Amino acid sequence: MSVAGNELFELSRGVLDVASRKVSLIEDITRRTKMLAMNALIEASRAGDAGRGFAVVANEVSEISKQVNTITKELRSEIVSRVDHLTTTGSAMVQEMHGRRLADLSLNMIEIIDRNLYERSCDVRWWATDSAVVDCAADPTEVNRQHASHRLSVILESYTVYLDLWIADLKGEVIATGRPGRYPGAQGARVGDEGWFRQALATRNGGEFTVGDVSRNGRLEDRVVATYATAIRRGGEADGDPIGVLGIFFDWEPQAAAVVQGVRLEDEERSRSRCLLLDARHRVIASSDGRGILSETVQLRRSGESMGHYSDAAGRTYGYALTPGYETYKGLGWYGVIVQDPDPRQQQTPGPATAGMNGRVGMNGAGLHG
Repeated sequence: MSVAGNELFELSRGVLDVASRKVSLIEDITRRTKMLAMNALIEASRAGDAGRGFAVVANEVSEISKQVNTITKELRSEIVSRVDHLTTTGSAMVQEMHGRRLADLSLNMIEIIDRNLYERSCDVRWWATDSAVVDCAADPTEVNRQHASHRLSVILESYTVYLDLWIADLKGEVIATGRPGRYPGAQGARVGDEGWFRQALATRNGGEFTVGDVSRNGRLEDRVVATYATAIRRGGEADGDPIGVLGIFFDWEPQAAAVVQGVRLEDEERSRSRCLLLDARHRVIASSDGRGILSETVQLRRSGESMGHYSDAAGRTYGYALTPGYETYKGLGWYGVIVQDPDPRQQQTPGPATAGMNGRVGMNGAGLHG
């Protein structure tokens, strides 16, 4: 619940309380006036003919008291109804604005990831044309392998978002890596059956690339990676024949964590919010609380929109946005999602919107929920 929502709720409740007190005062005055009229009639009756004119006035006062009492009851009922409507309408408006805000934050989250991954797609296509990489794939002598490994290590020193870079030959054997000392199991590994390798070989030219699902890589200490790959082509030319594959392994977890944990939520709502990135299968690939990564699935209630929000039966609000892509990076069908629990400050005990004998009026349970 936003500050504006809380203020609207408090204002509505304050208006009802003030109106209730004033109506109660009017009712009290009306009761006293009615009692005075009754006493006047009694005294007029005792006075006989001399009090007959006074009796007419007393009856008129009594009738006016009845009319005021009727108007007061109608006023009380109408005030309660109007304030309840104001509260309900305000609640819906605040809920709509709040849901849109979560959807906007979700869009911002997935756009940051898209821009980051667009750079990864540029990296893999660029580095596949590096002369050391091309020479290693074309003629994998020990000298060429060592030179390519050194070149990859230099790249990794500057591009710290990667765990490793691999060059594989056409048979799928890794013939050079950027960090052979850190990841010895990668050198000589057979990756011919892995999706990223097969898809990279199937690219039509040097402008194309492939992306594997975010997953754990056992040869990289079981770290979670996003794998980008493209074919290494003869002469480094965009239309050259494939002579190998370059695979680059983006260190996914810390980069994604920085995005989902950096969403600009208010301090109060951060503890009851969960910011997520979902892949095309709605599998959690990043979570602000660190839970469910690669093991949890979140089924969104979408109605065909690429961006929206809704609340579930438990009062949780979901804001979501489908990846829009960035530049030549079309996106992978991923979602940014924020799941937010209700604001405990807005949980009310429902009660009837009626006035008790003491003149205090209760809300009818129409409250604002975050």
